[in-house]
Amino acid sequence: MNNLDIREADDDLWAEYTRLAARGYGHPVSDLARLRPHADARVGLRAGRVVAGGLGLLVPQYFGGRPVPAACLAGGSVAPEERGEHLSVPMLAARIRVLRERGAALATVWTASTGYARRLGWAAPAQVFTWEVATDHLKQAFDHPRAQAFEITHGETPGAARLQRELAGRWNGPWQRPAWWDAWQHEVHPDLATYRFAAPGQDCTGLLSLGFSSHPLEGRRVVVQDFWAADDRVAAAMLAFIGRHNSRIPTALFERTGLPPVPLLQQGVHRAGSVVARHWHPWMLRVLDPARAVALRGWSAQAQCDLPLELVTEDGEATERYTLRVENGEGVLEPGHRPGRLTLTRPQFALWYAGGYRTAASAGLAGLRGDPGDLARFIGATADREPWLPEYF
Repeated sequence: MNNLDIREADDDLWAEYTRLAARGYGHPVSDLARLRPHADARVGLRAGRVVAGGLGLLVPQYFGGRPVPAACLAGGSVAPEERGEHLSVPMLAARIRVLRERGAALATVWTASTGYARRLGWAAPAQVFTWEVATDHLKQAFDHPRAQAFEITHGETPGAARLQRELAGRWNGPWQRPAWWDAWQHEVHPDLATYRFAAPGQDCTGLLSLGFSSHPLEGRRVVVQDFWAADDRVAAAMLAFIGRHNSRIPTALFERTGLPPVPLLQQGVHRAGSVVARHWHPWMLRVLDPARAVALRGWSAQAQCDLPLELVTEDGEATERYTLRVENGEGVLEPGHRPGRLTLTRPQFALWYAGGYRTAASAGLAGLRGDPGDLARFIGATADREPWLPEYF
């Protein structure tokens, strides 16, 4: 960590970092070039040599139905020969600091180093899976007359973009996608095809984006990247459409961001064991400014709270006292002086903020402390929406 010089990257420094990242990841990282025009690029130098770096994107994320400015961190890496020196700690701090000065109240990252990130105040609000299923099974389970009633149109329209934004607001975590999102995705996935689903004479209620990839045994498979459905009927129609690829492609893969966290496949496919799930490293959230984050997110009109809280360290030492007030769809977190009726760590606060605790029982098992009634009201304040991040960066 000593003598690390962190600075904004010019073209030469970024080219050097791109070569370093390829060594660190084991393959070229093409998004370092694609995302750089939209991001803050930082590198860390030691003795004039680039040893670490990464990108920071200022993108709002929906929480409680409102977009909250977030520092979304991408493409971070440390030179393999420098690992073990904890260079990621000052690098993360520097990358976040710039975006926090520009308004970020939260920070989000996809990371395999979950334990390390948790010690730095991050939390994983949800488990992340890919799903693999035979297209024959999808067709058998979902391709019935109700599914066939939907009209399917290739390509996007402004109405489809509005639908995506509306549906994104029903979850905690999705991006308010910037104008460059679609072009970026088509660069990453050149064969990406988007389809709109609508009942006859009605507006679009479903949006599906898929591509194709090689399968080690079967040649090709369908890969679902984006799955936005307003209700169960259009969701079934979208799954049936994927199943109709069965004449040429035997397998469908739903990417780690490709399905909302609901049991569409498990409950719909008839044969037990025909759906294969693979667990992936999760996205992690850190609340940079608790008071501002609470004020900016949306709140259910039914949520009611007036609770003194204590944010504590992992070993239980009290560090910050607040009073949380939620009423009439607005939330306020202000400095408090009363002993907290609930105690939680910074990572637990981030998990609560994202709606990651569904019940007081799950929160208690995860280590939150307090009266069961207080805990139920606290959890209920954010449990109206589930955490889901359908953007991978």
